[in-house]
Amino acid sequence: MRPVQSNPMTARLADIAAQAGVSEATVSRVLNGKPGVASTTRESVLAALDVLGYERPVKLRRRSAGLVGLITPELENPIFPALAQVIGQALTRQGYTPVLATQTPGGSTEDELTEMLVDRGVSGIIFVSGLHADTTADMQRYEKLRAQGVPFVLVDGFSPQVQAPFISPDDRAAMQLAVTHLVSLGHTRIGLALGPRRFVPVLRKIEGFVKAVHDQLGLSEQQIESELVQHSLYTLEGGQAAASALMDRGCTAVVCASDMMALGAIRAARQRGLEVPDDISVVGFDDSPLIAFTDPPLTTVRKPVPAMGQAAVRTLLEEIGGTPAPHSEFVFMPELVVRGSTAAGPLHGSP
Repeated sequence: MRPVQSNPMTARLADIAAQAGVSEATVSRVLNGKPGVASTTRESVLAALDVLGYERPVKLRRRSAGLVGLITPELENPIFPALAQVIGQALTRQGYTPVLATQTPGGSTEDELTEMLVDRGVSGIIFVSGLHADTTADMQRYEKLRAQGVPFVLVDGFSPQVQAPFISPDDRAAMQLAVTHLVSLGHTRIGLALGPRRFVPVLRKIEGFVKAVHDQLGLSEQQIESELVQHSLYTLEGGQAAASALMDRGCTAVVCASDMMALGAIRAARQRGLEVPDDISVVGFDDSPLIAFTDPPLTTVRKPVPAMGQAAVRTLLEEIGGTPAPHSEFVFMPELVVRGSTAAGPLHGSP
């Protein structure tokens, strides 16, 4: 057994000194803010504190340029933590402290989280997939926030009623990419599984999907909307239900509006004894972390998360700095990532 240290502080000094490669006296001088220590040595001691998990003394901590709120939906869909991480890192690099506020079913609403952040004196707020994406929501809440002098940026959604910068992926182009890929593999009966119709990204995906299928397969827009588009929830179970309905209508390929829904679509196929991609092809949307390691690895449309997150931060900091960004929408191009969940249509044999 290790002997019990009678003086934890002495043990701590010895640990830090060993980690930093300096004397305990030097560590003591740094911790007490005494002069006469080279800046590189001081940085080594502070880095040793961080590595060993000790908190820096209050007077040695970096002064924060301020708090910035980040309001996201639930974190079960891995695309939201991925976006939060990009935004958080970009804010930290600029000296700001990110405050993550997450909506959970039965928990705080977006309005309550906004009020909580404003009460804490945040310098600005970034909203991800919030009520600004819901065509049935009252947009006055954002005008009230603007009247309070709080800068904000809105990610994933758009409303002409809100005077603010928006950051979005090109949902229409995403569907064009997915449909073109599946048509090139010989699929002629392609379905779209996506969330509730009231959301702007959903409406845009439908628009892009209908146009691509109409242009490439010659089906009427009315037929595409009534037979090949299935609304559900943005969950694994939602994808399973939607894909099941689309398979009942003879679809040999399903494009899903999120990777989580795509995993549900694969489950629906397997429940019927079908193989993915031999019997049915599945395309996701997001390219969220770990999705390349599913079975089979998922073909998906990659949402440009790093570019979108960094743009959201840059735009917000311009607003905070007194240079308002244009009140418009910055649209980022997604890209198709082909993996193992798509293959030639059943009538075309193996690829």
